[in-house]
Amino acid sequence: MKSTIWPRAASLRRHFTQALIPRYCFAVAVALIWTGATGAEENSEQLQAYLEAGEFGPAKELAVQLSDSGHRDNWLSQIAAAQGNAGARYAAGLTAIQIRDDYRRSTTLENINSTPLGAEFRGGGGPQADFESLIELITTTVAPTTWEDVGGVGAIQEFPGGVYVDPSGVLRQIDVKTGPHNMAATFATLLRRSSNRDVFRSSDLRFISLPRLEREVQRRWVNGKGPDATMQALAGLQRIRYVMVFPESGDVVLAGPAGEWTVNQAGRWVDVDMGRPVVRLDDLVVLLRNANGAQNGRFHCSIDPMSRNLTRTQAFLAASAKKPLGPSRTARQRWLDEFQENMGLQKITVQGIDPRTRVARTIVEADYRMKRLGMGLDNATADVTAYLDSIDVPPGDSSPLDIVRWWFTLDYEAIHMLENRTAFEIRGQGVKVLSEQELLTQQGNRVRTGQSNETAAEYAHQFTRHFRQLAVKYPIFAELQNIFDLALATALLRQENLPSQVGWSMMHFSDTNRFQVTLADAPKWVSTIVQHRVVEEGRLIAAASGGVSVNTQAMLQKNVFCNSDDVEFEYRYNSGSMKNNSTHAWWWDAAD
Repeated sequence: MKSTIWPRAASLRRHFTQALIPRYCFAVAVALIWTGATGAEENSEQLQAYLEAGEFGPAKELAVQLSDSGHRDNWLSQIAAAQGNAGARYAAGLTAIQIRDDYRRSTTLENINSTPLGAEFRGGGGPQADFESLIELITTTVAPTTWEDVGGVGAIQEFPGGVYVDPSGVLRQIDVKTGPHNMAATFATLLRRSSNRDVFRSSDLRFISLPRLEREVQRRWVNGKGPDATMQALAGLQRIRYVMVFPESGDVVLAGPAGEWTVNQAGRWVDVDMGRPVVRLDDLVVLLRNANGAQNGRFHCSIDPMSRNLTRTQAFLAASAKKPLGPSRTARQRWLDEFQENMGLQKITVQGIDPRTRVARTIVEADYRMKRLGMGLDNATADVTAYLDSIDVPPGDSSPLDIVRWWFTLDYEAIHMLENRTAFEIRGQGVKVLSEQELLTQQGNRVRTGQSNETAAEYAHQFTRHFRQLAVKYPIFAELQNIFDLALATALLRQENLPSQVGWSMMHFSDTNRFQVTLADAPKWVSTIVQHRVVEEGRLIAAASGGVSVNTQAMLQKNVFCNSDDVEFEYRYNSGSMKNNSTHAWWWDAAD
């Protein structure tokens, strides 16, 4: 009996268990789904309650924990709008830049910026005290590298009274001091107040995240402020060596050597060790717009003599050639003055970019300086000989007017890349000078020949070969080099479609109404770049034309790409992976 009952009981137990398990699992699954829905609803109800009570801090803390990206961005946008309506623009900006979706973030920030100051939060909670300016002052002057906004441990929040909380949590009294007003001290104070002091450390490889930088610029824009000094100097970046994308962290990066910088007596932003100009944010934005616009990476400038002035000069030279110049210094100076008067001014033309921008002024100034060196009006280095000093002309064979054309253009050796095309290394000097001889008709028109005489070509070669030394003596050439680096880097971004890989639409940088670069009067005319040399009783006279010509697409269409076989390249890429998850950290150095 016992032996019969137990097997049957065991069979019934197995049957019951097999039948029960699927039903039990189904019940659990339903319970989990129901619990999740309830949790989402509870979060929404709690967030709404926080907003209605004006408790933005707890609302933000709860919102950033939401796992659904769209849900998270939606609530952050509502919280930022509520903070903006309550007059807390600084806090609203801090909230808005945590929105992941580029379009939603930009729209939210634009709405905050358009909200009149002092508007009341209609959803509940009255106008609040404006602590934002005070908070920014404290976090940018007191141990600026230690606050949580830049990856540190220090925290600060609104609390009435003339006090602040230091990075260790100690409540302290605020002591505001007024600094000196001379230019150098004011600039140094500006840097101390606007940046992480670690930015002054020399770095062989500093990474600049363009999407993160744009978000920080947007945050300041909402509060009616422009980019700070560290942003304008791109954290001291001296040259662009790498262009990279990190899809997992959403970063598009420019990288290169960097270090401490200052403003020299000429007003250039230069590194303190070598005096080399740093890469500038305004230039980056101008060239991003150029690369992604109808110009497609093309721009140029030219400095040229006017045709009517050349005709008048030819007539003057023909008349003066009928009699010897004479040995008198006074006579020669009188002749030279008349010659300069007939030549008049040369016309400056800029195309592809706004001639009022710093980019335009840089390429024009570099071109002008190069031609003055070529004509011997300025002193070059010992290895570069002026054009007229190089010409060996027998007596009686001097030309009445020689027109030589020199211009700057791109010159990169190669672009090395990782096989998956996530990192690109730019190699080469980037800049070279080309030359061409021009014929002058009786009507004063210049005719392109497509060829260069040996002497003009030699000057161009010398200038290119000794460019580094010339850039040290004349920093404007290093400025030009930075412009060329930026032009190629922005062209790479477009061609390789790197921004779209991380969902970065450049909405702030691409909009001229949102990000406004500094503009100045456009250069239109310049003193004639001309020189003469006496040859026995004759005169050798030369005038320079040309300019700067940039066509990044032509450069990228050449066979310049190659897979890198440098084992260090991938290591450098990996060292640039963002380790600091702070929302506000937009630059960092390579991992040790």
